[in-house]
Amino acid sequence: MLKETAQAEGMIELMKTSGALLSGHFQLASGLHSETYIQCALLLEDPCRAERVGSRLFHLLRKQVGPLGRCVVASPALGGIIIGHEVARASGSRFVFTERVDGRMTLRRGFKIDRGEKVVVVEDVITTGGSTREVIEVVEERGGRLIGVGSIVSRGAGTDFGVPFAYLVGAEIVNFAPQECPLCQRGMPVVKPGSRR
Repeated sequence: MLKETAQAEGMIELMKTSGALLSGHFQLASGLHSETYIQCALLLEDPCRAERVGSRLFHLLRKQVGPLGRCVVASPALGGIIIGHEVARASGSRFVFTERVDGRMTLRRGFKIDRGEKVVVVEDVITTGGSTREVIEVVEERGGRLIGVGSIVSRGAGTDFGVPFAYLVGAEIVNFAPQECPLCQRGMPVVKPGSRR
């Protein structure tokens, strides 16, 4: 079941019309299995739509976090890049992204976060929060000050990052450990549509 926040009216319809809301048998980046997948890349492939979604998420973050001022928006590659960039555009902030090198999240490409600099971490979809926590670790290692987390979709009920967490759509979707997955037990082929291999 998907539920829009007040600031996100029409988001579920946008997901449906863009083909971002998928049904089948999917392996999520967390390793869990699900019969529902939200492919935000399809939602964000239209730059005008991506700008609108980023602006909505920025306004929701500002409402929950307070004035962001000039900060850094940081996102994990690959899924968080477009939405993070659009939130940064809406807020007039700088944007950086992290990527995995030898299995560890890191900043590359000359990106930096200054000591004491305010940082908002933005993702497309958060399920367990694993990638988000990895980005937070990078921020904290560099002395950045995390002030909020935002995502288009939250699949994880009760996810707590210790700062305000703003999301446009809450998704109460059942996930399964692979060994307990009824879709696996029925022999249904699993698809891994995300960017993490």
